[in-house]
Amino acid sequence: MIVAVLASLAAGACFAGAGVLQQRSASARPADEALSWRLLWHLLRQRMWVSGIALAILAYVFQALALAFGPLSLVQPLIVCELLFAIPLSARLYRVRLGAREWGGVLAVAAGLSAVLVTTRPSGGDPATARLGPWLLAMGAVAAVTAGALVARTCVTGVWRASLIALAAGTVMGFQSVLLNATVARVPRGFAAVFSAWQTYLLVVASIGGLLLIQSAFQEGPLAATMTVMDTAEPVVAVVVGTTLFGETLRLDWPLVALTVSGVVATVIGIIRLDTSPAITALHRQDALRREQAAGDGGAAPSVPEGEPPHGT
Repeated sequence: MIVAVLASLAAGACFAGAGVLQQRSASARPADEALSWRLLWHLLRQRMWVSGIALAILAYVFQALALAFGPLSLVQPLIVCELLFAIPLSARLYRVRLGAREWGGVLAVAAGLSAVLVTTRPSGGDPATARLGPWLLAMGAVAAVTAGALVARTCVTGVWRASLIALAAGTVMGFQSVLLNATVARVPRGFAAVFSAWQTYLLVVASIGGLLLIQSAFQEGPLAATMTVMDTAEPVVAVVVGTTLFGETLRLDWPLVALTVSGVVATVIGIIRLDTSPAITALHRQDALRREQAAGDGGAAPSVPEGEPPHGT
């Protein structure tokens, strides 16, 4: 069990570092590259961003190691601790001090997500039982939520725009997890079963589209407004779609339901407190300034502006 705990924490730290490096790179790209394949093309040529991707791959290795020695109910909540690494590290790099409001928001999201992940563990189910009709309904629902979030982002300003793009990214990546589950379930039947299934090719599309949305969210705003939302949306979508398609069951005992609801409430409150935080708004302004400087310098990433660091409240 100690191996599972240490590997889970290592995975969380690597995910945090990956997020910081990717957000740092993406936030310096000009605003006109948002939701454009040009964003990925330019990021692929940046050593810092590629290092972030390498860290993410290492994180998945640690996650696999943790799952080999411990149950999912232990590993997932510990990995969520990435928020406790990533957001303070990002704030430190930008010379922004987090106050009680920001720390409270981060802890609320981490604790709330952990509670939800522990209490909503689906069991049973068979990916092979999913029929085309439910698949089409699931794809329609995911497309509607994703499109709705991207449209809604045009109606708001500041860190809320970043959070809405992150919601779209988390929704797509949650559905990607479902597609991955369906693809892996076909592996024992041979490569022909894997590559003859349309889910395999949709998995590739969802993975690439999700990557673009994630980087666009990182480009638009700080980790406190993006990683928190993505970490919330991804497991929620995966659980809801997985239980609907595959016939998985959730434990609905009254104490667990109460803890799940409490976790959801804490997560939402934490996200709202972070999105309305003056310190996080200061981070967003610094990102906007870097994008403006990058546009003026032909896309080169500028340094973080010097000066007295804003305080959290």
